[in-house]
Amino acid sequence: MSDLTGKTVAIIATDFVEEPELVEPRDALREAGATVRIYSDTGESIQAVQGDTEPTQKVEVDGSFDDLDAGGIHALVVPGGTVNADRIRIDRTAQDIVRRVMEDKKPLAVICHGPWLLVSAGLARGRNLTSFHTLADDVRNAGGTWTDEEVVVDGNLITSRNPDDIPAFVKALEDALS
Repeated sequence: MSDLTGKTVAIIATDFVEEPELVEPRDALREAGATVRIYSDTGESIQAVQGDTEPTQKVEVDGSFDDLDAGGIHALVVPGGTVNADRIRIDRTAQDIVRRVMEDKKPLAVICHGPWLLVSAGLARGRNLTSFHTLADDVRNAGGTWTDEEVVVDGNLITSRNPDDIPAFVKALEDALS
């Protein structure tokens, strides 16, 4: 495990975020010493789910997307969940946040359906990435190269396919922050 003391990681999500894709990276990064802040579209707690439809827990947040200063973080995590990803991909503020993180060349870790945000923000073109398998055509149509691997690292972009890949996803993010 890396020592991430002094590092700040933001997670952006909306209601119906896939619980393990938010909670497991959050907890692992905190255990490694990072400060982890969660932001929602409204600034209100978000409803997590398991398997896209089964409500689990409400997750407390630290503010809204508008409150997130992308310049003040060391990395950004975008979890999936089909409904969360479909909502966040059309949020202009979320698009601006991921664009800023990419411009600043900070680690951007995106899992499962989360790469829809990359597609909508125009960030998939020319990049190698993975996602939940049903997004492969979206990634390719947006000019990206899609690969079926547990984690793909392309510069500062880290992507994974699904909750089974979380250990490799978190390790790649910890490595990028170390």
